[in-house]
Amino acid sequence: MVSYTRLYIDLKLNTMITENESVRLILGLKLRNLRQQRNLSYQQLSDATKITVSYLHDIENGKKYPKTDKILALGKVLGTDYDYLVSLTGDKKLQPLIDLISSDFINVIPWEHFGIAPASLLELFTNTPDKVTAFISTLVKISRAYHLTRENFYTTALRSYQDIHNNYFEDLEVASRKFREELSITETLPVSVHDLEQALKEKYGILTDRKKMGSISSLGNIRSYYSAAKKILYINKQFSSGQEAFLLARELAFQFLDITLRPFETIVQQPSSFDQLLNNFRASYFAAALLIPEDYFVEDIKSISGNDKWDPAAWLQLLDKYNVSAEMLLQRLTNILPHHFSIDQLFFLRMSGSEKEGYEINKELHLSQLHNPHANLVNEHYCRRWLSVRLMQDVQQLPEKKKNKGSLIDVQISHYWQTHNRYLCITLAKPKNKNSHETVSVTLGLLLDSSLMQLMRFVNDENIITRTVHTTCERCSIAGCKERAVPATYIVKKQKEQEVRTALEGLEQ
Repeated sequence: MVSYTRLYIDLKLNTMITENESVRLILGLKLRNLRQQRNLSYQQLSDATKITVSYLHDIENGKKYPKTDKILALGKVLGTDYDYLVSLTGDKKLQPLIDLISSDFINVIPWEHFGIAPASLLELFTNTPDKVTAFISTLVKISRAYHLTRENFYTTALRSYQDIHNNYFEDLEVASRKFREELSITETLPVSVHDLEQALKEKYGILTDRKKMGSISSLGNIRSYYSAAKKILYINKQFSSGQEAFLLARELAFQFLDITLRPFETIVQQPSSFDQLLNNFRASYFAAALLIPEDYFVEDIKSISGNDKWDPAAWLQLLDKYNVSAEMLLQRLTNILPHHFSIDQLFFLRMSGSEKEGYEINKELHLSQLHNPHANLVNEHYCRRWLSVRLMQDVQQLPEKKKNKGSLIDVQISHYWQTHNRYLCITLAKPKNKNSHETVSVTLGLLLDSSLMQLMRFVNDENIITRTVHTTCERCSIAGCKERAVPATYIVKKQKEQEVRTALEGLEQ
């Protein structure tokens, strides 16, 4: 088995800044600032305080914390008092950095996963404090103003982490293949719920309970929960066999990869750390790779993409072939397309809601760049010309007896207003669940470039609709849009601002 727990613990011990380290760093920061203000070298300060040069160097770099008599001696030479040196306050230039060191902010961001150690970061800040600390201060203030939480940082960092790796992880692909071999299902498609349930029971002694969670109303939005003490995986009711297969495969991933720093519920409520969220992602990736094996899926993509015409039935058949949800199918494409076909200019969006209550983007992934469609935090109305919105509206208009018969699928070429960007968008939509009036859609957007057109020959199908789209109605200047949900208030505001600027310029003439 592969064990990642020790690695993650070691990483956190080596990179997190503890409270004691924070106190040492703040003292060192103040001493360096005062020494430099007085143009004193280490040797000059050493001669005046009788403290060795090496020890002074360690103090300034936060490695040592001197005793009271040495702090008093340093304060006397540097023209300050003991209370200032040991306090958590500093002058105007230093305070932003002191606030950063004292806050959780520096430990919220998973620096180590991007090859950065917080201590090295602080050394950079202390060497060039003015502009860098002002920038960090701005980030902290933005996080407060927009109520950005730890969860926001963790999720955004995870998406960036996926982007850096092109959302493909060779070690998890290899591990999933090894596990299929252990289960003797290398030629089996789809992987059955029964086989997965038996594997949990026989290999790890874990039983499955599908009754208890369903009887507790407050757990309606929790899909599953693993009790390590009882060795029981509780699964909520009203899930398709494909959704159940994913929940079982995800639990098998935690067990097989020996991941102990993990969430026990699905969907994760409040991740305690970035590593916990990353481990959850790794288990989900393993589950998808287990249910949609890489080699088989690559051949399917080649086969479907080689058609000259868009064939929605062929795409829907993949859901049955692998017995997976639409979301898993499209997310699996974000793993395979960049690695095997060099198609890495893409985005993935999951939306939910209704025309009456509004639509919300609740998951997004961008590879290679920040693409045009994206979530916004200003409560605006997403473009009704998006295929994802149109297909969700189509689901709502279906007769009740047909709404839960399966996913609707369609394709559209979206040309973003006043840009050169054109995307092939593939969307699947369905009711959120049998008892909900909301609809959910998942969209894979692929930038139309030479790599895509070479792979997916059906992009030239004349029956595929091309539409000019925008991001939100409020920011859209497309004239005469029949799908507009609200007026272009942002555009009107900008026009009025321009009129004021023009009038002011007229006063100078």
